[in-house]
Amino acid sequence: MKAFEKTDEVKVLRDPVHRYIHIEYEVIWNLLNSRWVQRMRRIRQLGGAFSVYPGADHTRFSHSVGVYEIVRRMITEIPDICEALSEREKITVMAAALLHDLGHAPFSHAFEAILQESHETYTCRIIEEDPEIRGILEAAAEGLAKQTADVIRHQSANPLLSQLISGQLDADRMDYLLRDAYFTGTKYGEFDMERIFRTMRVENGRVVIKESGIYAVENYVMARYHSYWQIYYHPGARSYEALLRCLFRRLRDLAQEGRLPESIPEFEPLMKQETLTLDQYFALDEYACSYAFERLSHGDDPIAADLSARLLNRGVFDYIAATADNIRHVRACLEKAGFDPRYYQAKDDVMQKVYVPYHGDSNNAIWIRLHGGRILELSEASSIVSCLVQGKTLRDERIYYPKEIRNLL
Repeated sequence: MKAFEKTDEVKVLRDPVHRYIHIEYEVIWNLLNSRWVQRMRRIRQLGGAFSVYPGADHTRFSHSVGVYEIVRRMITEIPDICEALSEREKITVMAAALLHDLGHAPFSHAFEAILQESHETYTCRIIEEDPEIRGILEAAAEGLAKQTADVIRHQSANPLLSQLISGQLDADRMDYLLRDAYFTGTKYGEFDMERIFRTMRVENGRVVIKESGIYAVENYVMARYHSYWQIYYHPGARSYEALLRCLFRRLRDLAQEGRLPESIPEFEPLMKQETLTLDQYFALDEYACSYAFERLSHGDDPIAADLSARLLNRGVFDYIAATADNIRHVRACLEKAGFDPRYYQAKDDVMQKVYVPYHGDSNNAIWIRLHGGRILELSEASSIVSCLVQGKTLRDERIYYPKEIRNLL
């Protein structure tokens, strides 16, 4: 079997979370320097959270490089994982780690509701169809593009590869918890990754954690839970994303009426609900969106102009609990103040359980190996997690509206 080419020296990138990122394979270095991976520099990691946390301007690029580094450490520093994988599988999982967010649209997950397509779908399309990305992978090894995409779509011949990137205890979550905590200035996402590494093993083709590492895993689960409510589900961040949905609702209505402004051609196929080509998708980054919002803010349609200006200048909506009475009252106040509720009232509903135990897919669970050798799913091995799983699922429903009507409520 052909050996994978290595770089003339180990490439080292500085990183505030992992200190150093190490790249020694030519295929990974070439992928890093490809235009699609570089595009991720123009996509923020946290969607609308930057409007709440001033430091949260980090990108999908830095996150993806971080996920790659965690996977690289897993396959080289954890003996069980190192021995379980061939060199080709190691290259495949490192490439999948670097490319796993390749298909993200602007403003992260908030844009998926507008696209009505998951970023994973676009990621796999790019890996298998883009001449540059596919060419780099296929030049390294025939069939590597499909094998990399299969890891992301959870169809890999070796399920362990998908577990390392997208399971319950994976490199993706580990990096974004630590990275988002760092850049938001919060402490909620911090956990002891090094301890998890030291207690990580492979048994029967799946990752397990030694019983001595259960406290680090409990800490990880709680870090994830708190991060969701304090960062990802923060009402201020959700307000920005609600405003984004309102603007695109207006643009879609204008497109249906044949009145979509000519100044935003990058949005035209999106508003007409056409399938985007990869070139059209590539051009759709946050730089392009911000420029389009600037043009719309000076356009002829007063609603699109106002909503765009709010997005550019942090004119985020206020919010209130989404009870039936509140929804009716907000709508009446909007109409009284001259705002069209279709574009100035948005409902948002989020919910989260601390940890979802294994249901059918043994690869989508955290497994603990007890000192005696028995392997239990985390909620069976941890009394803390067991109590949390049995607790009430938290749900937060809010209605968002312009602050200008606050005095009418």
